[in-house]
Amino acid sequence: MPRKPPPLETLRCIAEEIPTPFHLYDAEGIRENVRELQRAFAWNPGFTEYFAVKATPNPSILRLLKELGCGVDCASYTELLLAHEVGFRGDEIMFSSNATPAEDFLLARELDAIINLDDISHIDFLAEHGGIPERVSLRYNPGGDFRLGTRVMGNPAEAKFGLTPEQMPVAIRRLQELGVEEFGLHSFLASNTTDADYYPTIARMLFELAADLHRDCGAEFFLVNLSGGIGIPYEPDQPRADLAYIGREVERAYAETIVPAGMDPLSVVTELGRFITGPNGWLVATAVHEKDTHKHYLGLDASASNLMRPSMYGAYHHITVAGKEDAPAERVYDVTGALCENNDKFAIDRALPEIEIGDLVVLHDSGAHGHSMGHNYNGKLRSAEVLLEPDGCFRLIRRAETPRDYFATVAGIDVPEELGAPEHDPLQRA
Repeated sequence: MPRKPPPLETLRCIAEEIPTPFHLYDAEGIRENVRELQRAFAWNPGFTEYFAVKATPNPSILRLLKELGCGVDCASYTELLLAHEVGFRGDEIMFSSNATPAEDFLLARELDAIINLDDISHIDFLAEHGGIPERVSLRYNPGGDFRLGTRVMGNPAEAKFGLTPEQMPVAIRRLQELGVEEFGLHSFLASNTTDADYYPTIARMLFELAADLHRDCGAEFFLVNLSGGIGIPYEPDQPRADLAYIGREVERAYAETIVPAGMDPLSVVTELGRFITGPNGWLVATAVHEKDTHKHYLGLDASASNLMRPSMYGAYHHITVAGKEDAPAERVYDVTGALCENNDKFAIDRALPEIEIGDLVVLHDSGAHGHSMGHNYNGKLRSAEVLLEPDGCFRLIRRAETPRDYFATVAGIDVPEELGAPEHDPLQRA
């Protein structure tokens, strides 16, 4: 079952101070998931979790993760700036991007981040814009279908990311000519899978590739990045990934490939965002309208601008009604937002308890790729973010946008003060 949100009393207390909708994060749940991951890979002395900033790009969340020994994975100039401002330095930052602008590479070099090159053409481009460091990682795309047993998990040949098998030795030799002394490998072949064999399979593939390149090109390796891909059980009764098993099987693959190749020690790292913060976040909204036409609609004060995944992917997010978690699910609703798009629906034909206007409705598992995928379509304003500690204390870690924020980047309009901003900045009060 999905991780339980706080009780109605706690949600009401927060909503009295911070109007809905807001994203709420469970600080202790995030800590527990990081510690579980670290235990699973404790056999590897160089293990580091490079948290995918794109999942939850909030400074308070990143500081929490830094305290736990995590690094960060960045994909843009702005994410690099955010990581630096939070206090990440040097090889605590991995930069994995594609179609990369020159200024992004220049900043990554200035910050001495580990650069993970997505394309063979980026080698000479990086040489011109920032220079080639002594350590470089390469993103690998094996092509074809990616299978676990007889199941097709994805189609790497259709993915825009990574170098082909034929390009890898060419890239290694070119980088050696330019002074690279140590290499990393990275690959991402499946998204949001709870299948425990995914990481061991991709690990063995990358370990064997590293051993081949070490033998054929004399390449020395310092890191293998298993990237993301470990998902969370969005749906009730969906299995959760078994991290202990995953860690043991990756260790087995390491012992059977890296150790015989004489390449031990080699850091094995991960790049998980969804697994760490996803189940530890909820979008809390208020029921504001009910409509009976050809279907029965429940309208929330949140919309796809606050949680885009259902409208974008048809993704499932579990929904509960605060205080009615154990009530029978006797009504069938389409749960919607107010955008002028028919796909602005959090759920279609979802059986839920009878909902009254004013009820707090909780959308589960929004802690990753929730707020971060928000947008301003229809002039909707992105919501607040709140961090909850185990003692029940909470604090605002991002205030909700105001009309003044929305118009701040355009010319020719002046929003009256009383319409554009709160009387006081709640972040300053906090």
